[in-house]
Amino acid sequence: MQRPGRLHVKRLLNLMGRRPELLCGAIALSCALIVALRFTCSRAKDVIMPARPPVHFFSPHTSVVDLFLGQLDYAEYLRRESEITLYFLYAPWCAQSITARAEIEQVASRLADQVLFVAVNCWWHQGKCRKQKSFFYFPVIHLFHKSFGPIEYKGPLTAAYIEKFVRRLMSPVLYVSTVGRLRDFLATYEPGILGYFEFNASPQPPGYLTFFRSALHSLQKDYIETIRYGVITDGNLAKKISLTKPGSVFLHRNLNTSLVYPDKEMNFTAANICKWALDSRETLLNWLRPHGAKSLLLNNELKKGPALLMFIPFNPLAEEHPLLDEIMEVAVNYNNCTENYFTEPTFQGNLDPVLMFSKSFPCCNTVVLPQWHFLTQVHNVCELCVNQTRGVILSRVGTPHCNFLDIGAALDSFYLKEQYFLGFMSRMRECSNFLSTYSPYYHYTACCQTVNRGLLDDLASNQENVPFALSSHGKDSSQKYLSIMPHIEEKRQVTPGYRISNEDIAGLRCRTNKTLNMYLLDSNLSWLYARRLGASGSDQEKMFAAIIDVKEEIHYIMDQSQPLIRPTLEAFIQNYSKVYSPLQRHLVGDPPTRKLRHQLITEVTSSTFHHIVLDIRKDVLLLFYTTWCGFCATLTPIFIRLAQLLATDSLIIARINIAENDLPWEFMVDHVPAIMLFPKNRKDQSVLYPEDQQITASNLLHFIVKYATFPSTTADPPASCPKYYLQYKEDQVSFLEQEIQRLRAEINVLHKAQDQLAELLSEARKDTQDLKVQKQRLEQHNKALEVHKQQLQSLYEQKSREAGSMADQMKELAAASERLLAENALLKFLMVSLEANKMKTEKEKCAKNEDGNLPSPDNTGISEGTSDRPNTDDTQTKEYNKTD
Repeated sequence: MQRPGRLHVKRLLNLMGRRPELLCGAIALSCALIVALRFTCSRAKDVIMPARPPVHFFSPHTSVVDLFLGQLDYAEYLRRESEITLYFLYAPWCAQSITARAEIEQVASRLADQVLFVAVNCWWHQGKCRKQKSFFYFPVIHLFHKSFGPIEYKGPLTAAYIEKFVRRLMSPVLYVSTVGRLRDFLATYEPGILGYFEFNASPQPPGYLTFFRSALHSLQKDYIETIRYGVITDGNLAKKISLTKPGSVFLHRNLNTSLVYPDKEMNFTAANICKWALDSRETLLNWLRPHGAKSLLLNNELKKGPALLMFIPFNPLAEEHPLLDEIMEVAVNYNNCTENYFTEPTFQGNLDPVLMFSKSFPCCNTVVLPQWHFLTQVHNVCELCVNQTRGVILSRVGTPHCNFLDIGAALDSFYLKEQYFLGFMSRMRECSNFLSTYSPYYHYTACCQTVNRGLLDDLASNQENVPFALSSHGKDSSQKYLSIMPHIEEKRQVTPGYRISNEDIAGLRCRTNKTLNMYLLDSNLSWLYARRLGASGSDQEKMFAAIIDVKEEIHYIMDQSQPLIRPTLEAFIQNYSKVYSPLQRHLVGDPPTRKLRHQLITEVTSSTFHHIVLDIRKDVLLLFYTTWCGFCATLTPIFIRLAQLLATDSLIIARINIAENDLPWEFMVDHVPAIMLFPKNRKDQSVLYPEDQQITASNLLHFIVKYATFPSTTADPPASCPKYYLQYKEDQVSFLEQEIQRLRAEINVLHKAQDQLAELLSEARKDTQDLKVQKQRLEQHNKALEVHKQQLQSLYEQKSREAGSMADQMKELAAASERLLAENALLKFLMVSLEANKMKTEKEKCAKNEDGNLPSPDNTGISEGTSDRPNTDDTQTKEYNKTD
């Protein structure tokens, strides 16, 4: 007998064979089900919510084109239509981008008619800016001048600084047309480059485009101390700065020799001009703009040496900066090492109000007369003074200059022509002209007078009667010189006519070993640093100056009661430069706290350190701590308990936060926590608590008893007061007895606490053992539960499989029952039809018998045909039953 499942399948196939459309539908349905399962299983479900579409970052009413979908290609298209373009590349979530948004809108409202402002969202993942660019910070500001760029702006994100930089890009080269503009251009504190180009011959002279691109390169290289570029088109004006050849480039310097670009040695390219200018420029004042995050900017600058930090309010858009000009004059005078400090300046007579073409600067050096030194026991010396003359220095920026090359040329010429100076033992001054072959801008006159050490006093006393002789070259000896220069070793023999001013700051950099590097900081941006350095002025003034020497651990601040002007700044620098500086190191500290009546631990600050810790009448136990030290916080209960035990007027328990309070270097420690005892009457014999010893209350008690100063009972009383001897002794004995009683009481308390602690420890051990036993029991129970869980899991899987098979069988039985019902209905229909045919046949037979008539052949054939049908149906029914 066949299985029921196979029978059902066979019946289903027979049924599909009879009806082919059912077979095609089943096949199509199966294919669709397989494809759906394939896509459903292969596609992972979304576990992250998709990003929200970006929105406008800038207001639509501003002049900024906001490409919030990151359309960088469209930004490039817009840039082609504008001469100056500013890209603001932002991320919508960035706090700095949100802060800078208002500043960009403010700049755009002023310069929208000249500059195209484009903001691009570089964080949207579907935008081209995110796909093509990768930035490590936001926002990023890029500027373009036509096809040149990008020039990244890295300055402060304020409207004034951004607008100043954009205006520099709009006019990278200034047109200098008059002498007044030339004077103003060279008088600024920023380094300047001038180019001479003739626009008469052609609208774009050779080299001008290269010079223009060099100005853009300087903006790209250095955004802080940008070099100012200017162009001169007038040949007569160019001669004022010794430029005669069109296409020449001149670099102005205040102290050193101004330079002309060496086009024969270097190629005339924009990059080379910019590099030459950056390498050759003078930097008297350095701008520092720390951005507030982690940076080594201040650390790297302070490592270079002593630094003078000046905080001033600076407006980049202002046309004039009077305070900055005064500071620049101080810096120039401080770094000017070419002044002759033994003579008064003699060149303040009739000068051109615009330019000084005859300003002489004496440079002197002591030389020995080698041919005549044997005539005296002391070498005869000659003070060779070189009076240089500059013909190209403007009055507002003219400074004395004296380099070693000119002195060397003068010395060589002097020794070669020494035989012409006949007055080697006379008191006559001879002068001679020597042409400098090292610089085309200078010529000088060398004057010499033989000076003997033994004649110095006589010469000094009779300096007004010193005659002048004609030189060997025919120069008039009636030229008036101030006086005779003494020997370089005889500085004490300075005549009254040669005033050495200790109050003059000129050349102080070269006269002292305490050389200062000067730095400027905008107090509107960096006032927090000034506060940390000790500034206490109001937020409205915001002017402060401090000197910091990291190597020597020096920190001085200028008197804040005086304004930050040139005289006070010069006095501050002079006081620092003295060998024994009168300045006192500034100690930054917290304000003194109000002492409470029942305060156990005294809080010490920088201002109260000397008053509390160095009080010779008391012993002081001082704890050095910081707020970020976790172990320091655990010592607080120990010190509170110690203060309760030793509550006497002769001992102070104190602490100081050394992270917020500076101390003199002799009282600082190199680690925290640190404990130091300052005994009374012996403050110079302070003792540091041993580092290898555990900090406990008992150890601290032993430490205090060992090193503290207690009243002595063995010492004899003073001879001047013998009547107080007994009372003195009784007081000391009573004091010691009280201390011993207090210590015994504390020892008893400690013993009781020790016993209680031992009991608690024993109970804790028992609890620990019980917990271990419970833990083992729980682990065993957990293992049993795990085994039971596995058994239940396997049983659940088995039952699930059985339930699944039973469900499949139930489905098959339901399908078979449906088929049987359909077949039963068909059989009923067949039975009804057969019964109807049979009854019809019987009726016909009956009718024939009643008539008695024989049937005709045609009727016979019909009857035979009808008689055969029931037999056929019966045969089919029998076959179907057999199959069942």
